Amino acid sequence: MTSDRDDDDLEPEDLEEDDDSYEDEGDQTEVTIEVRGLSLFTHHGVTAAEREVGQRLVMDIRLEVGDCDATVTDLVEDTVDYGEVCNTVSLVAAQRSYKTLERLCSAVADRLLDDYSADEVWVKAAKPEPPIPLPVDEVSVEIWRQRGGADD
Repeated sequence: MTSDRDDDDLEPEDLEEDDDSYEDEGDQTEVTIEVRGLSLFTHHGVTAAEREVGQRLVMDIRLEVGDCDATVTDLVEDTVDYGEVCNTVSLVAAQRSYKTLERLCSAVADRLLDDYSADEVWVKAAKPEPPIPLPVDEVSVEIWRQRGGADD
């Protein structure tokens, strides 16, 4: 008898033990750590005034950490501590002044990949009050970076 259901609709008891498709069907967990709206006073920008006077930036950060042990252990040391991530982002943003948000986001992404067990990171920097003569809610730059292979 033929069934219209595919293997994704089958329960484990519907599959025979020696069926290869069942062996590949393990539970998989992917953990994402996200920080949105981290407000920092910084000195980044193209103009001298932006770099001297400073302005507020709003940072959004996302780290893909895969299947971390904290889902089972409930221990913060078995995951990426988002408080530490915020401190790291703040430190990178304060260490030096960049002209472009692209460079700032790149420096933050590099540091997050270096310091934390993340496979991928997304970094967004937004200027809620950009120095342009037109009304806008904000301007922003977002970059994505993935951990390199063994050759890096």
